[in-house]
Amino acid sequence: MLQLTQIRENKEKVIEGLNKRSIKDAESWVDKIITLDDTRKSTQTQLDGTLAESNKISKEIGQLMREGKKEEADKVKQKTTDLKASAKELSEQLSQIESELETLLYQAPNIPHESVVHGNSDEDNIEIEREGVAPTLKGNPLPHWDLIKKYDIIDFELGTKITGAGFPVYKGKGARLVRAMINFFLDEAEKAGYHEVQPPILVNKESGMGTGQLPDKDGQMYHMPEDDLYVIPTAEVPITNMYRDMILNADQLPIKNVGYTPCFRREAGSWGAHVRGLNRLHQFDKVEIVQIAHPDESYKLLEEMIDHVSSLLRKLELPFRKLRLCGGDLGFAAALTIDFEVYSAAQKKWLEVSSVSNFETFQANRLKLRIKEDKNSVLLHTLNGSALAIPRVLASILENNQTEEGIKIPEVLVPYTGFDWIK
Repeated sequence: MLQLTQIRENKEKVIEGLNKRSIKDAESWVDKIITLDDTRKSTQTQLDGTLAESNKISKEIGQLMREGKKEEADKVKQKTTDLKASAKELSEQLSQIESELETLLYQAPNIPHESVVHGNSDEDNIEIEREGVAPTLKGNPLPHWDLIKKYDIIDFELGTKITGAGFPVYKGKGARLVRAMINFFLDEAEKAGYHEVQPPILVNKESGMGTGQLPDKDGQMYHMPEDDLYVIPTAEVPITNMYRDMILNADQLPIKNVGYTPCFRREAGSWGAHVRGLNRLHQFDKVEIVQIAHPDESYKLLEEMIDHVSSLLRKLELPFRKLRLCGGDLGFAAALTIDFEVYSAAQKKWLEVSSVSNFETFQANRLKLRIKEDKNSVLLHTLNGSALAIPRVLASILENNQTEEGIKIPEVLVPYTGFDWIK
């Protein structure tokens, strides 16, 4: 959530940032925020003055009563009655103004980092690096949705029978390969200094608000109204919320956590050939890395996280590229995001497998996550990244490593799978 001081003191920068995201009427929205805040302040001042006057008169009444001047005291009592009525009305007005102001602030996205360019969609993202060479496949290479049928390792029809579309069943070597990838990603994160946690996959509304999924993605999250709990779209939500309402010490930073969870996304309206097979699912597995950092260190740590994801893809021998997201494609809470895409040789397209983001103080302000510094409370920075999401990485491994003999398992995964071929 943006800070009111940030909006008031850097109005033009905030408007410029919102324009990068192609937010309509950004200037009028900022003006409305400032006007509401001015009204809140003046109403609070009126309320404080009214309450102070009421308290003063109450003391006068007490003094008059002690002096035996009951008639004079009764005359003054009417003033306190009027002041109390006025205070009640002002208090109700203030509550309404604060609620409206809070709603507007919760609906506002983060301000992009200065390196983020203006753009309307993923077509405006900037490619910053490419690594690896796409394999040349012999014959007529099959896309993964045909390979999984050929080798009977993933069953979409069975998942549809059990639950619905977008909930596949992994079988045999397919299930073992998924488990191998999860363990490999967790082990690599541990080597990089991350502390493993296994968080709940159900969160309350406060947690969704804390990391910015709510209210922005309310319709995209599975919700259980009876318990008012949400199924997580990513481990980012519970792991980051572990530090909600906390004041940390400098010697605790940076905090580095990693967690594996299944993830759930409704993905309403996401249908068509471009989301076939593993390309887009309602349930999928992901290993997430999360950091809590001092503001002076966060962008250095972001680079370390980017390097970590790069190292995973190198070890899996997958060609990949890195993209800096434009304003229009940037996530609601992110200040800067670097996307990783791997090349799928059979589909002949790039598939997103990771987003690594710095949220700066946006989430921390919602979470009230701070550090004490020179007797002042300073908001910390939060960062996270997929390291990695399983489905599209799996799709690329299957497609890029297919041969006439079968599918060759990347060497780094063989100790985890216990086999080196799917035949």
